[in-house]
Amino acid sequence: MKLVRNLLDSTKGLVEKDGKRNIFFPLWDALNTMAFVPGHTTHGGAHVRDAIDMKRTMVMVIFALIPALLFGAWNAGYQHYEVALGMESTLMDNFLYGMGKLLPLIIVTYAAGLAVEILFSWLRNHPVNEGFLVSGILIPLIMPMDIPLWMVAVSTIFAVLIGKEVFGGTGMNLLNPALTARAFAFFAYPQWISGDKVWVNTIAENGQGVVDGYSGATALGQLATTVGKGMNNPETQSVVNMFAADGQYSIANSFFGFIPGSIGETSALAILLGAAFLIYTGIGSWRIMVSMFLGGLSMGYIFNLFAVNEFMNVDPLHQLLIGGFMFGMVFMATDPVSAAQTNKGKWIYGFLCGFLGIMIRVFNPAYPEGIMLAILFMNVMAPLIDHYVVEGNIKKRLKRANA
Repeated sequence: MKLVRNLLDSTKGLVEKDGKRNIFFPLWDALNTMAFVPGHTTHGGAHVRDAIDMKRTMVMVIFALIPALLFGAWNAGYQHYEVALGMESTLMDNFLYGMGKLLPLIIVTYAAGLAVEILFSWLRNHPVNEGFLVSGILIPLIMPMDIPLWMVAVSTIFAVLIGKEVFGGTGMNLLNPALTARAFAFFAYPQWISGDKVWVNTIAENGQGVVDGYSGATALGQLATTVGKGMNNPETQSVVNMFAADGQYSIANSFFGFIPGSIGETSALAILLGAAFLIYTGIGSWRIMVSMFLGGLSMGYIFNLFAVNEFMNVDPLHQLLIGGFMFGMVFMATDPVSAAQTNKGKWIYGFLCGFLGIMIRVFNPAYPEGIMLAILFMNVMAPLIDHYVVEGNIKKRLKRANA
């Protein structure tokens, strides 16, 4: 690190305001901020001096993502070798295969996103913010691992440009940038990111694989096929068996993560470890997580009461362990910028995220993953929720003052 520090110090004069290469100052400042500490402090307005800053907050979230990232990389290899090919593989084989798929997505995401961030920092003449540190990890974790890299780049540029920078940059965005990237990819390239299938490469390392790859249905994709077939249909019963205690999508496999899906969303256990870390450090809102979980359970139980197909009849807890519900609950809905800010508002916001997420998932079998749309919709509604919560508090205080 001393070598990096000396290199940055030696080039600082060139990129400062009067330097010959001052056009590169945003890039230099971004590297300096990521490697060490921001070289600037707040000068105007009321503010609190604390040991925590944006960079440390973002780094804490990245630490919380590590369990889901590492397990997701291993599971990608596991699905490739043992599930698709029926080959025995070591832990390292699985992990290296998964990282080989994940790292290009991360590199492309950071390259595309930071390019836009640096461009806007240069145009607005302000330092590069650290907000994209987390988005650059989240976007690859919620994308299919087979999605073309250029689609990831275009989606990332759209998310940073339209989802954040047009609102004023980090801290001003109305929508979660990572979910904005996924939403753009879904609507622009639906054949690649429908939410019901996951691609698994079946070419063995020695070239003896049977086919180039196959699209294996995710747990939600299997459930979606039961809609309209009747609960006693043999095809429906075969899907139901997959969710039994000894089935491929059993509640145990869904909890530990031995099922196909986007890299970051398969293991509820790894996600909950990240949730515990975020709650312990005070970075993530436990109110949003708990209320979203309760909202999803409530909708699941309501569907159970009026079940007309097996998708509606899934055990509510099992319903929450499959798809992107847990990942969205911990890492997306809790975005401190796009979520509700008041304590009461967080309970309302989180509950509706979970409630609407399961509703969209089941009512729209053509797109069985509804968490993205539910959270984005509630991002838009969050300021309105906070407004009425604040207005309600003002009215209560006025009544007490008049009394």
